Amino acid sequence: MCHRLLSKLFVLIGVFCAHFALAEPLRVLPEGELPRDVRLGALRTLHDYFPFDPPGTQEGWSERSARLKRKILVALGLWPLPTRTPLEAVIHGRREFDDYVVEKVYFQSYPGHYVSGNLYHPPFGASLATRYPGVLAPHGHWLDGRFYKRGDKEIPSELESGAESFECAARSPVQARCVQLARMGCVVFHYDMVGFADSGQLLHAPDHRESMSGDLVGTWGFSSPQAVSRLQSIGGLQTYNSIRALDFLLSLPRVDTSRIGVSGSSGGGTQTFLLTAIDSRVHVSVPVVMVSTGMQGGCLCENASYLRIDSGNIDFAALAAPRPLALVGARDWTIEILEKGFPEIKRLYETLGVVDHVHASCFPQFGHNYNASSRGVLYRWFNRHLGLGFEEPIREGEFEFLEPNQITVWDENHPRPPGGEGHEKALLEWMTRDAETQIAGLSPEDSASLEEYRRVIGGAFDVLIGRRAPKGSEIEWTPSFRRERADHNLTAGVLRLSTRGEEIPVIVLSPREDLNGEVVVWIHPRGKSSLFDSMGRPWSSVRKLLEEGFTVVSADLLLQGEFVSSGSPARQRFVESHGKKLPELTYGYNSPLFARRVHDILLLLSFVNSTSHGIPDLSPNPKVHIAGLDGAGRWVAAAVAQAGDLVDRVALDTRRFRFERLSRVDDADFLPGAVRYGDLPALIGLCAPHPLWLVGEGSEPHGLVAAAYYASGRHDRVTCRDDRPVEDAAELRKAIVEWLISGRP
Repeated sequence: MCHRLLSKLFVLIGVFCAHFALAEPLRVLPEGELPRDVRLGALRTLHDYFPFDPPGTQEGWSERSARLKRKILVALGLWPLPTRTPLEAVIHGRREFDDYVVEKVYFQSYPGHYVSGNLYHPPFGASLATRYPGVLAPHGHWLDGRFYKRGDKEIPSELESGAESFECAARSPVQARCVQLARMGCVVFHYDMVGFADSGQLLHAPDHRESMSGDLVGTWGFSSPQAVSRLQSIGGLQTYNSIRALDFLLSLPRVDTSRIGVSGSSGGGTQTFLLTAIDSRVHVSVPVVMVSTGMQGGCLCENASYLRIDSGNIDFAALAAPRPLALVGARDWTIEILEKGFPEIKRLYETLGVVDHVHASCFPQFGHNYNASSRGVLYRWFNRHLGLGFEEPIREGEFEFLEPNQITVWDENHPRPPGGEGHEKALLEWMTRDAETQIAGLSPEDSASLEEYRRVIGGAFDVLIGRRAPKGSEIEWTPSFRRERADHNLTAGVLRLSTRGEEIPVIVLSPREDLNGEVVVWIHPRGKSSLFDSMGRPWSSVRKLLEEGFTVVSADLLLQGEFVSSGSPARQRFVESHGKKLPELTYGYNSPLFARRVHDILLLLSFVNSTSHGIPDLSPNPKVHIAGLDGAGRWVAAAVAQAGDLVDRVALDTRRFRFERLSRVDDADFLPGAVRYGDLPALIGLCAPHPLWLVGEGSEPHGLVAAAYYASGRHDRVTCRDDRPVEDAAELRKAIVEWLISGRP
């Protein structure tokens, strides 16, 4: 009896010790201490500091500029560009003056959505052979935009301060610019930004509506989860309108397509540098009072998801290089442009051998403006680089101010098109159908189409995730403790990405002997604790890997395990503006939580592939496999798409996850743009040709997954497990481990 009681007591003591042994190994950091990770701090906003560090070689700039241009296009929902539909332009209401002409214009950028404005040009001669430089003039956020009219009481101070020389220009600096350029021989299209002047089909910034839930005033609108998941934004619409405005300008028979300039101030400056950055048809660019290392633009038309993550307006303006670029600053956020931003852009132009193609001026005596001093920079720059042939200095003259009712494009014969929520929904539906058709057409069939699929879809997800795997030199490993157990070793430590200030707690399990040189990176929604059962022992499936000589590595990804002190579900934090949580102002400056967890996986993959980690249980140059368990396959698929040859075999349990089913933009797995580019199947397709074990996607590969693997010639590398009925977690872990082991040579 005593013997049996003692035996039971020893068993209980063993269980007790094993249970409490769990607490120490699983916690890498001291109790109550969080990782020293910058991502737990304040989110970045449009008011942060955005410096520019140009590469020192032409090759370096060629590579970086291509990536920046792609990022802008993806962020604005323009990668690939929408199908260009007929403009069906209408030009009417001609008004003739002695040395210039003003006409009214409207055309369709998308079917049923109109761009409106005025065309200023010289009186054309009889000869059709004469061609004139073309200029796009976006107006910016001046009150009423193209219709801007300064009041009588304000005009004297403009004249007395020297900001303006003529009353007509003081009343309308936006008209003054267009008239003078027409007098200098340019064809100028002064067009409306969305929601300004004649562009009344949509509100300029629909940020008065709640955007966090799936319902947006009973409809699908800009800033709704459905639109954000497809990268449909007011900023993207505004920039596409600029592209179509350039299409219109170049379609005019009198315009010289080899001499095209663009200039605007404030929000028009944003449109100037964005259009110049993505459209090589622009030859000369003058963004005014907008380019700086400071405030980046506070309107929704100047923001979009991903746009300013690791880049800013100086980077975007620099994409004009080597084309002529002039910047203008004033007593606003651009006041330091001559000290911050311009010297770096000038250094880039020096590297490219065209330093005479860049210039900057600042007028700190004036506030935010496009006054006579700023316009003078424009005239000189266009005169030199569009070959206008005028003697300098160039002086403006008087002109006849046109009231809004004299330049509006809508009248009885040209009725205003319908707008409102119905138009907004119809426009977004057209955008969605067009994008779906384009993406479906990219489904690969052979090696050539697979390469294009990777260029477009892979290139898009490269922007959405935002990073590739870091270099080994960027990684720091700080050990916490090491435990030698009867059948395996346990090493714990903190893995830090020194160049970013990010770190994750890591556990490494390895066999006591007979390491086979292979590593399994184990990713789970519960982080590294998922390696162990309730008694602190590795799960039987993990023990099986260890018995076969595999090393197993796991970590707490951002907002898992040691990153949190409560059991509440993780959510994306949001930047608030005027009490609203707007996706563009959060995801435009901060990577989504989904992407940040993928960054952690990439860090882990670089770590286990590195030869300098200093852990005896990790073989140098190991063969690395990765498993995403219990739904973590969604993160792992994204990591593998970015990891290249850092991974060999891939096991994914997706739990039938789809980005499209997420109803909140602050969901922990919300990834703006993922639905547009094919959702999770597209990411899994990017894993080809890695050997793939897949559960949660049906009993055989289909759709983009099947297409990508067949096009790669490795469809035999996909193993699908039917998940109906859904099996328990232990069974799936066992199946994954058996597949990983069976793949050994």
